[in-house]
Amino acid sequence: MGSALETLCGQAVGAGQLQMLGVYMQRSWIICLATSLALLPLYLLTSPVLRLLRQSTAIAAVSGRYARWCVPQLFAYAVNFPIQKFYQAQSRVWVMTAISGAVLAAHALLNRVVVARLGRGMVGAAVVGDVSWRLLNAAQFVYLVGGSFPEAWTGFSRKAFASLGGFVRLSIASAVMLRLEMWYYTAVLILVGCLKNPEIQVGAISICMNYQLWTLMVALGFNAAVSVRVSNELGANHPKAAKFSVVVATTTSAAIGLVFTAIALAARKEMPRLFTGDAAVVKETAKLGYLLAATIFLNSIQPVL
Repeated sequence: MGSALETLCGQAVGAGQLQMLGVYMQRSWIICLATSLALLPLYLLTSPVLRLLRQSTAIAAVSGRYARWCVPQLFAYAVNFPIQKFYQAQSRVWVMTAISGAVLAAHALLNRVVVARLGRGMVGAAVVGDVSWRLLNAAQFVYLVGGSFPEAWTGFSRKAFASLGGFVRLSIASAVMLRLEMWYYTAVLILVGCLKNPEIQVGAISICMNYQLWTLMVALGFNAAVSVRVSNELGANHPKAAKFSVVVATTTSAAIGLVFTAIALAARKEMPRLFTGDAAVVKETAKLGYLLAATIFLNSIQPVL
């Protein structure tokens, strides 16, 4: 729902309408928080929903407990995503990167203490995630109101509640497109959960998806960069520059994707040991190595396009 901001903020910067960025961001906050509220029952009822989808009782119970503790992250992300797009549209990425790096370090340290040393398990991991997201939002909000954006941020405005209908329509279109792209992860996990020995199968596919999502982060970086560049150039009425940006970003991302693909193939038997010591899970994950490699390469191109 927040992806509409990529188009609107980027074109506003290209057209020199910086005063609209803060208003657009606030509209996106309203829509994303309302969406999070609508999604809240799914978080609270995760266990019965998973059981309805014929997942194992053990997996459904653990997932439900984890999801309930992750509710603060749902609302934190609804606040964070529009701020990200506000910064990216103006190419203010290095401060955001530094903030994210500092929070990541704190997140790793907290996980080591709470999960590893204190033994708080899945609930501890969820609570650490809640804390980390709040730290991230607080730091980014301080940067927002600190005077670095005198034209783009002039404070909270009632204009955010105007023209919400058109903004919602664009948001829904963006959400449908992205959901259709991303739901196959969920569909695969649900289907795997219906197999025999679901704990082993879900473990194997989850390891593959973790590694694939690590590599996808690079493609999503190019996704954000080309989205900003194209929308800036279109806002400034430079369509040829926008087209050239797409070619450069797609080619570069595909080249990096080839490297990740080669690593996935070369390390398909050893890579699972980074995640688990269970020999059965390691064996099942290694079998998926060739499919994982193909997925990584395709996903280095698709997000950028």
